[in-house]
Amino acid sequence: MRLIQNTPDLSAYLRADEAIDHEHSVVRDTAARLARGASDSYAYAQSAYEFVRDAIPHSDDSGDPRVTWRASDVLTRRTGVCHAKAHALAALLRAEDIPAALCYQRLALGDGAGYGVHGLVAVRFHGAWHRQDPRGNKPGVDARFSLDGERLAWTPDPESSEMDYPVLYAEPHPVVLGALKAATDRSQLGKTLPTAL
Repeated sequence: MRLIQNTPDLSAYLRADEAIDHEHSVVRDTAARLARGASDSYAYAQSAYEFVRDAIPHSDDSGDPRVTWRASDVLTRRTGVCHAKAHALAALLRAEDIPAALCYQRLALGDGAGYGVHGLVAVRFHGAWHRQDPRGNKPGVDARFSLDGERLAWTPDPESSEMDYPVLYAEPHPVVLGALKAATDRSQLGKTLPTAL
């Protein structure tokens, strides 16, 4: 699949915004700690990915009712859905001057009750974008950091109306961000997140 930037300006994928607040001290401190153990930018990106994937539980897996959406809150509270975890990873990457984009998939919900939009991150190395899924592993899910072929949590099945969206967003999609910001808890969020973009 060909990934398409929603803006040709690569510097847009390094900027801070209200959700990807990489100028916040919590994000900067976390990035600095991870960078100390990394030999280069690739090792840092992998370390940041594994930190968000493994050290911040997906709130659906852990049963945490809190909804986070700002990267600094995800890192402070150590919880978030896929979108929030994607914001945290994008912020950690951008904090170390690694371009990071937000991207999405449309997937069937596990309970068979329709569809949901799943959040991912794309990282830019060697002149190309590479999608990563920091949602967190669990039985049946084995996502890994990779620049050599995707290792995402799920591969959409086009025959069941699932799909990869090719657009790489410099900022969170407004419909997704609006749902995250408006939700009082994860139960409400489950009813208001978009089923398609």
